[in-house]
Amino acid sequence: MYRIPDYQTNLSLRLSEVLDDIGVNERTLLKMRRSALLQETMQTITERSKCNKRLSVHMFGSSSEGTTTVGLHSDKDYLLCKHDNNVIMDYAEWEPGFTNLLMIQDNTTSPGYCLLQQLRDDVPLPAAHVLDKNHVRDASGRVLLKNTLFRDIMPAGGVYHGPSWARQGGPGIKDTDVVPAFHGNSWPYEARAWLDRQGIGNWPTADMKRFAVNNGCFVVPVASKVSQNPELEWRISTSQAERCLMFSLNITQIRCYVLMKMILKTFLHHAGESHITSFMCKTILLHCIENTHSNAWQENNLFTCLSCCLHVLYKCLQQENCPHFITPRNNLMAGQFSPEVKALLIERMFHLIQSEGQALLEVQIDDLGQRLQIKLNMLDPIAENIPSKKENCLIISGGLLRETARIITRCSSKMLLATIQNSPVTTVQNLLNVLENYQRCYREGSKLEQRASSLIAPQVCSTLGTVIASINIQTNNTIPPEALTWLSAGLNSDAASGRLKLASVLYSVGYMVETELTLGDIVRRYGFNNVEPICECYTFPVPTVLKRFQELAYHQNEKAVRSVCAFCVRFTPAEIHCVPQELQYEMFRSTQDDLLYRELTDYWMDWAVVDSLPYLYFLQYKTYRHLQRFDDQHQALAKLARTIETTRNLGHRETALNLLGQCWEQENQPNKALLCYMMSLKVRERNNAARFHICRLLANFI
Repeated sequence: MYRIPDYQTNLSLRLSEVLDDIGVNERTLLKMRRSALLQETMQTITERSKCNKRLSVHMFGSSSEGTTTVGLHSDKDYLLCKHDNNVIMDYAEWEPGFTNLLMIQDNTTSPGYCLLQQLRDDVPLPAAHVLDKNHVRDASGRVLLKNTLFRDIMPAGGVYHGPSWARQGGPGIKDTDVVPAFHGNSWPYEARAWLDRQGIGNWPTADMKRFAVNNGCFVVPVASKVSQNPELEWRISTSQAERCLMFSLNITQIRCYVLMKMILKTFLHHAGESHITSFMCKTILLHCIENTHSNAWQENNLFTCLSCCLHVLYKCLQQENCPHFITPRNNLMAGQFSPEVKALLIERMFHLIQSEGQALLEVQIDDLGQRLQIKLNMLDPIAENIPSKKENCLIISGGLLRETARIITRCSSKMLLATIQNSPVTTVQNLLNVLENYQRCYREGSKLEQRASSLIAPQVCSTLGTVIASINIQTNNTIPPEALTWLSAGLNSDAASGRLKLASVLYSVGYMVETELTLGDIVRRYGFNNVEPICECYTFPVPTVLKRFQELAYHQNEKAVRSVCAFCVRFTPAEIHCVPQELQYEMFRSTQDDLLYRELTDYWMDWAVVDSLPYLYFLQYKTYRHLQRFDDQHQALAKLARTIETTRNLGHRETALNLLGQCWEQENQPNKALLCYMMSLKVRERNNAARFHICRLLANFI
């Protein structure tokens, strides 16, 4: 790079400060990466523990790289890999016990893509017969696997978008892309030249390339835009190697990429469906890093680095050729743009480059333009209501901790769904098997696997304890020591739900004094200014998050889940004898007509699920009623009503209202009870036990 003018140095330093303020800094970067790696580890452990499936979950893209900001609203990109299929480069890699698929690249396949030939299960020879509708015989007699095989199993609410199942998150919720894939243990033939390629800055290093080779590749079900075989081609993905490369970048290189994405979203996303992608920007960044000296990527040189990347992008557009970083013969721009769109993009890129940084002042994402003007003394900082660096970091940290907590509850819910059976005895054995898998993972796994299993296991322990207790309560109304041992192991899953399950068990056998003591302990532990309710039963926007919660998330790691997050309290049918009668109605919320309005993700509607804080006050109300402590009883009722009215992030407000309504019935105030049930129906019109309560209340009244 050439000598930098003083104004570019000043602009670079101010840009670096701005990006630091919006959260693109080393501390936040490491926090985002750790959170993503932990989340993918928890989900992989869960999938493998459910029924010993050979399955792994990977988070790729900006969420795992830390190359996003609050204002970019980046998608969450998951790759779901089935390891039952063994993708091989030659017959020597054939393995028994797998579905072996031979990767074929010939003159009919696009660079970076392949065909998958089905091999026999018993010997390393080509399959002779077309197995099903997902296979086809080509002109050469080869039995090939079609890339459309995953379409029949797309999750409810998903939309096909390239190789992925795309699901919109709604207001305040990130969109999610899930890419199904198979894994190949070998490094692709056409990517092997990259291993010998050496850039100016001696990057990538030999260790990075060794990591890439050891981790192989994925094949994902999508063809090239210019494919001759649109239903047969599979894209070869080197996502793990690419993530390794991104993890090696310094903060200036990361900031350069973030700026490219902001520019892309602001100026270049208005040209219809065909547009420059963030992956193209990432590829260009990697090429630029490889072909420049490492000392060029400094904070005082950020704008020059950005300009270099934009110039390369401009040349790629002109030539309509953006070579993949690892497999350069794969042109990422092939077939992407119509002549009209290409001309429009080139014109916009030209003006961006000619603006010499002025265009950055127009970027509204994360208030980048305004922030930069303030740093350059072009605006009065007092007049602009812009979040500070600390506020941004708090928002990001709080969001990461909430997301980790949501993944914990999602994983435990999936586990329960897979293990809960009609037979409680079978359920107990299934849960014991799951916990044995977690224990083995903790004993033999990596540090991430140890942390992941330690976060999920307590919820499963609580459920196991409650199921064992339910079996005994049904037969002899006692709690066996084994149940209490498992319930104790689940007490610290979060701030409240584990202890609330213990309180429910004690309440169900009439141990009112012990129940009251347990509930009092929860109240003392529950930080009313820092504990956030966490619900993963369905997708809903979270309007606000407690500031104190964000501060604790900023200063602590994922262990903070145990003290500042309150999960839903969930009871499956196998635990019904540990559930107060008022809550049991929630297990029977759906009429035959209601079932038509349920999705696959609504499995929790067959359970009794309630937010922790309303359930705490409900149990206090019932316990004090039994103990005839009437002042405390009425205080608990008032707190229950106030919580429902004022707590904004409740996931099961309708259930809390149903419990409140039944309390009012017990207070002989049917009008207030009816109002609660009507409000409950406004929250959730279908699949709501409030309908039964209204019918029952009116029948009793008449």
